[in-house]
Order: sequence, then C-alpha cells, then structure tokens
Amino acid sequence: MSDKSIIVIGAGIAGLSAGCYGRMNGYQVQIFEQDTLPGGLCTSWERNGYTINGGLGFLGGSGPLVKMHLIWRELGVVPKIRMIDYEYFVIVEGDEGKRFLLYTDVDRLERHMKELAPEDEKVIDEFISAVRVFTRYHLPFEKAQELYTPWDTLKLLCSHFSLIRALGKWKKISIKEFAQRFTNPFLREAFIQLRALFSEDLPMVMLLMFFAWSHLKSAGYPEGGALRFAQAIEDRFIGLGGKIEYRARVDKILVENHRAVGVRLDDGQEHRCDFVISAADGRTTIFDMLAGKYLNNKIRGLYDTLPLAPPVLLVALGISREFLDIPHCGVGIIYPLKEPVTMGGIEMKSLRPMVYNFDPTLAPAGKTFLRVVFPANYTYWERFKENPDAYRAEKDKVAETVIELLEQRFPGISSHVEMRDVATPLTFERYTSNREGTIIGWDVTTRTAFKRIPKTLPGLRNFWMAGQWVELGGGIPMVALSGRNVIQLIAKADS
Repeated sequence: MSDKSIIVIGAGIAGLSAGCYGRMNGYQVQIFEQDTLPGGLCTSWERNGYTINGGLGFLGGSGPLVKMHLIWRELGVVPKIRMIDYEYFVIVEGDEGKRFLLYTDVDRLERHMKELAPEDEKVIDEFISAVRVFTRYHLPFEKAQELYTPWDTLKLLCSHFSLIRALGKWKKISIKEFAQRFTNPFLREAFIQLRALFSEDLPMVMLLMFFAWSHLKSAGYPEGGALRFAQAIEDRFIGLGGKIEYRARVDKILVENHRAVGVRLDDGQEHRCDFVISAADGRTTIFDMLAGKYLNNKIRGLYDTLPLAPPVLLVALGISREFLDIPHCGVGIIYPLKEPVTMGGIEMKSLRPMVYNFDPTLAPAGKTFLRVVFPANYTYWERFKENPDAYRAEKDKVAETVIELLEQRFPGISSHVEMRDVATPLTFERYTSNREGTIIGWDVTTRTAFKRIPKTLPGLRNFWMAGQWVELGGGIPMVALSGRNVIQLIAKADS
C-alpha cells in the first residue's frame, strides 16, 4: 500500500472514478465535494414522492458486448444496478400520423427506413453500413492516450483501420448536413429533429456510435436513475477505503515551488497531499483555484474560443396516471407543435417528453415521472439572479406552458399533474459551478470532435485535471475513463 496521497476536487463521475482507481492503485484518496450528494451533473432529486432523474438517459457500455462494460464492473455499477434496454432511441412524429421509429436494433431500423423512404435506399444503406462498422470495433481504452508509444499507435492503426477511417469520415459530417441527402421530406426533417437533441453542428459519428452500442444492447438505462448510479460508484469508493467530505467547497489549490501540495476550503481549512486532481469546472479550476498563474497560449485559447455546449431547461412533472401505451424510448418522443412557442428565450417548434414508464422506482405505484428537456439561453436566465420572485414566476410560467403543450399530445394530462419542478441553467450552475450551467462542457461539433485537451497545466507539477473539460463532449463513459486515465498518468509519473 502506497503512503502517498491524492486529493480529488469534485465527486462527480470523473472524481469518483479517479477516487476508485486511485484506491485500486494503492493511493490514499480523499474527495472534496461542494454539494451534499455524489454525481455532480449526474444526479436526481426528490419532490413529493417522485424522483426527478436529472441526467443519464442511457449508459454506453451497459451490456457486456462493449469493452466499456468492464469499467462499470470495476466501478461497482454492474451487476448491482439492473440495466433496462430501449426498443427505440427516439420516435419522431409528424403530420397525418406519420412516425419515424428509430429502432435500437439496426436490422429493424434498416427495414423501417426503407419502408418509409424507398427512394432513399442508397443513403439509408450508407447510414446502416456505417453503424455496422462501429458494432464490429471497440474503442481502445486500456491505456491513456498520453502513454501511447509509437508501437502502440501502429498496432492500433493496423487492428482498427476500418474504425479509424470511419471516424475520420463521419466526424466531419454534421447530422444536419447528412439530413439534406434524403429526398423524402419526412425522413429529412426527422433527422434534422435529431440534431436538436444535441447541438447545431453535432457530427454524425456520435449518432452512429450510439446506434452501434444500442444494437449491441450496451446503451441501456440504469434503473433508479442518475443519483442511484452515482451512489453505486460512491459505495465502491468508500468500500475501497476512500474518504469523501461533502459541503466542502475548494477555494484554492495550494502550490509550493510550482508543485500542487493540497487544497484550501472556503472555510479556511487546509489539507495537504502528494497529488491533486481537479474534476471540477475547468475555468473555476484554472482561473480561480489557481488564480490563472499556470497558462500558455494554447490553454488560454481553449477557454477563449471553444464553444460551450448549450445549457438546458428541465421541466419535471409527476403524473397521477400510467402510460402503458407509450413505447420505451431512450430520449423520448418528438412531436410538432401546432404553433411555435417561445420559452426562456428559445423558440420551440416541437416538444420532446421523456416518459419514464419503464422505471417504476421514480414514481409512486400507478403514477409516472415525466420530464421535458430543451435548450436554454443562459443570458435570458442570468437576468433573474438578483430577483428571486421574478425567477420563480418565470419558472412557473415555463411549467404551465409545457403542460399546455403536452395537452396537444396527451389530452387530459393537465388534470393529472400533481408535481412540477423546473431546473434552469442557474440551477445547474449553482449546484456544480459549471460555467453558464452547461451540462456537458464543451460543445461537440464537426470542428471539435475528438480534440485533445491537456490534462496538465504548464509549469505546474503533481496536478492533473479530469472530467468533461479535458474530455471534449463529456458523456458519462468519457468522464469515467478520464478519471481512470489520470490515475494511470499519476502512477507513471510516480514510478
């Protein structure tokens, strides 16, 4: 057992992962978390007998046919938590009863798409063939990329040539651009709607990888939602002998002779260690906790120019009825609104309710938890920071509007609403300190996908960063891997 110690800032998934792998590698590990619960942005909260799942719609690597599954076993998630596989990724509804069913089974999806748009057979074949490429290969994760030797790179190129070629092609094509290839207007519009689930310039590679995982039954939903998932990793960390202190906000990273030696909390307490890992907000870490002292043009340029993923507005509802006729969908049902509606400064032409009828743990018996998530304008909500009464009134207005819009798809639903809660970008910012309340950090675009971001800072020793600010695009699997990789880097530096 090593006598060396690590302090981790933040008990989100990246911080918990770093903590677990730190303990597995023999280090003494203590995590400091500003909130009262683990998970960070991967969280849930209780309201009137309902559990509001605040994140984690699906989990890459939930099934054993994808290598990432090993990480969830090592972190104590499986078999502890039951994984629920979706039949559909999403259902896009149109006028006159048209429906595009995005089956998670690729063979069913191919047949359905060709039934809808036989004139687009060539484009459909290209799409389905690309998904099948991603089902045949596993993204390598055994070793942090920073530790790759030239020989490792050569072996990867030889063994994963088809995958690397597919990555290179599809990361340059946005979903919106690909949608324009369809001549069938409904299918074209349906793919454009998929773009709205993520970002304006999301590359097709992200969609293809999700369908590949889904086809392999490895993009399921952890029963119980995000917080239960995070608590499983917390349990694993504590079981390994790690320590977590909650309500412990780190104010400063202590540095001596350009070496990180500990942290100071906002109550003045100081804690010393041999290595520091920040799994907190990147800007807060670099510019506040370290006072902007360890920068170069590259790091400064990233924070000045990289686009943030748009924040979201989350409307949660407790419904005193069941929805037995609604299929289980990974991200919900998209249906067009009769007229465009502006909510929180964003014009909405469609709505995407997520009906959690497949997870009875989130609602009392005979009832259902439902949520609607859509992009938000941070500037719009920022003006309410100093006016709590107006802020509450605006959230109430949003909830009422969403309930009225749900009536278009679920007539009579308003009379069954018995719980409502609204989380804005200010909510996510307050609880996690994430810049502008973004939930996945940097935006993933055709220009930024797979961009390498340093996990260290120039001139500062014994310090690393983990999480969504150094793994572009965030996502639960990537941030968990980030924590694992950082421990590999520490072990290498410590050897």
